[in-house]
Amino acid sequence: MALNLRQKQTECIIRMLNLNQPVNAITGMANEEMYKILIYDKSSQDILSPLIHVKDLRKHGVTLFFLIDKARKPIPDVPAVYFVRPTSDNVKRIVSDASVPLYDVFHLNFASSVPRALLEDLASGLIRSEGVSRVSKVHDQYLDFVTLEDNLFSLAYKNCYLEMNDPSNGDKEIEEIIGKIVDGLFCVLATLGVVPVIRCPRGGAAEMVAVGLDQKIRDHLLSKNNLFSEGGNHTMSFQKPVLCLFDRNFELAVGLQHDFRYRPLVHDLLGLRLNRVSVQGEKGGTKSFELDGGDPFWMANGGLEFPEVAVEIENQLSKYKKDVDDVNRRTGGANEVEFDGAELIGNTKRLMNAVNSLPELTERKQMIDKHTNIATVLLGEIKERSIDSYSKKEYDMMIRGSIDRNELMSVLNGKGTKDDKLRFAIMYLIALENTPQ
Repeated sequence: MALNLRQKQTECIIRMLNLNQPVNAITGMANEEMYKILIYDKSSQDILSPLIHVKDLRKHGVTLFFLIDKARKPIPDVPAVYFVRPTSDNVKRIVSDASVPLYDVFHLNFASSVPRALLEDLASGLIRSEGVSRVSKVHDQYLDFVTLEDNLFSLAYKNCYLEMNDPSNGDKEIEEIIGKIVDGLFCVLATLGVVPVIRCPRGGAAEMVAVGLDQKIRDHLLSKNNLFSEGGNHTMSFQKPVLCLFDRNFELAVGLQHDFRYRPLVHDLLGLRLNRVSVQGEKGGTKSFELDGGDPFWMANGGLEFPEVAVEIENQLSKYKKDVDDVNRRTGGANEVEFDGAELIGNTKRLMNAVNSLPELTERKQMIDKHTNIATVLLGEIKERSIDSYSKKEYDMMIRGSIDRNELMSVLNGKGTKDDKLRFAIMYLIALENTPQ
């Protein structure tokens, strides 16, 4: 069963931007075009950022977009699409906006299911402020997760591991954390429209999440019109996906080890976030680059080790220069050369082919320049922090189970940040723990 989460979530967002009207399968737009304003909060901005660009917003009639907590001026005769998390602060701001009113019609979309208490607060607040007539509809979108690739997502829950393992947290706090994870995973399944077979190890947080998610799905399926039966989805299909849940401690080393492959290096050393990375430019200032499925070099070489990526950049540059020379040769001509009719037609065709190849060459050059910039900054960080040494020694530790004490101390007393050294020390302890006695 092929499941493309990025495509599914994008389709849901596009439908929301078109006021939850059906979208034409051919044009990708609603049949009735309408200009509108988009209001979102910080968390919803993170959801939108990897999927929707400004040009896409323009395509779907969004002329302006604002954060909900910023001061805004009234814009009459224009509908507003709100996309926010269901929080008390957001509900109060919506009521305040409707009481002014800032916009003509309010289309309210919450990233996850709105708790009944908040829904009652919203209704009573709108009635008191006489803004209820301006609210068109309220939708639970079940989109409260961040999709980074076709089949890679994050619940964007900061410090989750820390909170789960904090000895000062009681049962109530743990249950709240588990509840947030369950809600996030339910949003993912609702977006995909599938009911999975859930598997997990017994005991620990993974089983708690699995039990909570299973119960939430069962409760939801009791409703005749549920998220998994709408649109002929795979609820009753014999081909059900398997959802495997593991505790982070199942393979803790993966999150700590210094990986020397291109994609992990960019994430670790340059702070890749929401498929964007910012690096220092040669002439000062900061350059921001997007790294996602639309970048063929990133997708093809992200799993290679850094030296191999550097070689591949050189190969791509050489190939680009060769293609440019080929275009120049085809478009050039010797002076004072007379062409007969056939030669003139052939030369014209070559010229047309060369002109048509220019956009593709320009795009390739931009891609090469982007990864050259990123690789240059990475090389500087690697040398300054001796990341190659950390990576090699950590790998050796996991294979052999330990390293010589003098070698350990030389690394801890050498180059690298405090975090690098702390990660290395933890890796040493993990390697010792996993060594057969």
